Amino acid sequence: MRRSSGSVRLVAIAAIGAALFTAGCSAERTGGGGTAGGGSGPVKIGLVTKTDTNPYFVALREAAKAQAAQQNAQLIALAGKFDGDNEGQVAAIENLVQQGVKGIMITPSNSGGIIGALQQAKSRGILVIALDTETDPKDAVDATWATDNTDAGRKQGAYVKAALNGTAPKLLMVDGTSGAAVDTQRHNGFLEGIGLQNGAPQIVGAANANGDQNLAQQATENLLQRTTDVNSVYTINEPTARGVNAALAAKNLTSKVMVGAIDGGCQAMADLKAGKYAATVMQFPKKMAQEGVSAVVAFAQSGTKPTGFHDTGSQLVTDKPLGGLESKDTSWGQQNCWG
Repeated sequence: MRRSSGSVRLVAIAAIGAALFTAGCSAERTGGGGTAGGGSGPVKIGLVTKTDTNPYFVALREAAKAQAAQQNAQLIALAGKFDGDNEGQVAAIENLVQQGVKGIMITPSNSGGIIGALQQAKSRGILVIALDTETDPKDAVDATWATDNTDAGRKQGAYVKAALNGTAPKLLMVDGTSGAAVDTQRHNGFLEGIGLQNGAPQIVGAANANGDQNLAQQATENLLQRTTDVNSVYTINEPTARGVNAALAAKNLTSKVMVGAIDGGCQAMADLKAGKYAATVMQFPKKMAQEGVSAVVAFAQSGTKPTGFHDTGSQLVTDKPLGGLESKDTSWGQQNCWG
């Protein structure tokens, strides 16, 4: 039967309206740009670490994967190529937004370089959580799960000061990445613990090594070219401490120099027993990852957003305890490393 042109137009308009209604419902289910985590499927959670090779971030990533699996969520883990790779982290954030994650957890290398990408993710309704390292400003993310890095540095500094037993420090400082929040906090905390100010004459040398063992060894070798009259070294983390130890060993200085570290990885317990450094301050990245994943899942289920800073704690570990400083030994450390 032949229809009039008016009837054809009415049918076409009705069809278009139905199509638009269906598309609108679909967009509502997936969060309008695909950012709601996949509708009725598993909640998609993004994780961006500073690198994918540092054992600390490997432990954090594996803990996040296990927690996500336990809560029927899907973890998508990406990373920068090196500590300080802001462009790599920005690309990872943008990738995760396109994949439709409900939340992004990030260990920011230098928050100033990624603030724009984090803001764009938040504008899409994505929950953003910092792990391990605070952002600057702190409200660039919804919430943070991390070590109080100033306090961790303070504990390292207090131990080195006690070990020097009244001898004036002749200190090398092997930092991480210039300008990164965690590096600044640990650096300043260490100086507070040992009782020095930035620029003090007792600091006989300083260098950045991006938390990398090989770069730390090279940096320390260069510093020792200038002077070997050293009795203490601050290190940003345990890979750095291992690099420092290698450089000191080449100069037969290991027995004369007090070295502290921060991280608390399982390898550190063997390092402490071998005398590569005297003490470390343990962090708890597994706890950061587990609580971060749970927060994203809760947000996906109820819309509840976490806020503020959540201190996951730190613990001085050494087999050479010193009076007045609360510490645990390496047996405890082996059982609890990165717990």
